[in-house]
Amino acid sequence: MRVNPARGLVLTIYALLIVVPVVVVVFGSFKTTEELFASPFAPPDSFSLVNYGTVLGDQNLDQAFANSVVVTLTSVVLTLALGSLAAYGIARIPGWKGWVIFGFLVLGMSVPAQANMIPQYVLFNELGLLDSRIGLVLINVVVGLPVSVFILGGFMKTLPREAYEASSIDGAGPLRTYWSIVMPMSRPSVAATAIFLFVIQWNELLYPLLFISSDAKKTIPLALLDFQGEFLTDYPLLFTGVVIASVPMAVAYVLLQRHFVAGITAGAVKG
Repeated sequence: MRVNPARGLVLTIYALLIVVPVVVVVFGSFKTTEELFASPFAPPDSFSLVNYGTVLGDQNLDQAFANSVVVTLTSVVLTLALGSLAAYGIARIPGWKGWVIFGFLVLGMSVPAQANMIPQYVLFNELGLLDSRIGLVLINVVVGLPVSVFILGGFMKTLPREAYEASSIDGAGPLRTYWSIVMPMSRPSVAATAIFLFVIQWNELLYPLLFISSDAKKTIPLALLDFQGEFLTDYPLLFTGVVIASVPMAVAYVLLQRHFVAGITAGAVKG
């Protein structure tokens, strides 16, 4: 097989732009500040876990990690549940009406988050949801629903209508059809959507920064800001926190990789 030299060069540069920062961050998490600035690209002299102990113990990142797990998993599950139900309903509506409703729901993707910050803050303050995990879950679900409907709705509209008709003939109601027929057939798309939502909501900084004020409720992205001071940043501890925060995303992708790849390619092979 012939390899295009220009394409190979571009892909090599792209790979280096991704790999080099990752290597610096991982190696830096095992170094002291002096070692990091002396040789940022070199492996550490010893793979000491002192920084990890400091971050998880003295810096209370374990609490922030637990908050992120609870908020993100709850948000993803609720968003997928509501989004898949909405997408299923839209897929069952024939003709232009289904597309109009679909377009209206995904219109939320075009609204910048910054445009809603003040009204959202006022509303959450009136409802008593500031500085609460429930508030973060609600805002994550609201923001993630358009994305979920966009991905799942587009996929469910490609499912053969014969599947719905056969289910109706067998006596299954709409919810039974959704659970027993549509969701198993949509598994790759659901997995792709789950990973997409997980990455977005796990790394979310804007809303925790806006709504959370107490240390006990901080999520990981917000807690990582504590490593940055006005005049000094502890880069080894910051890199350690970044590594810890990245582990769940890497694990989720490895576990769902097969479904994720199938999900993002499924729409291209269905007519």
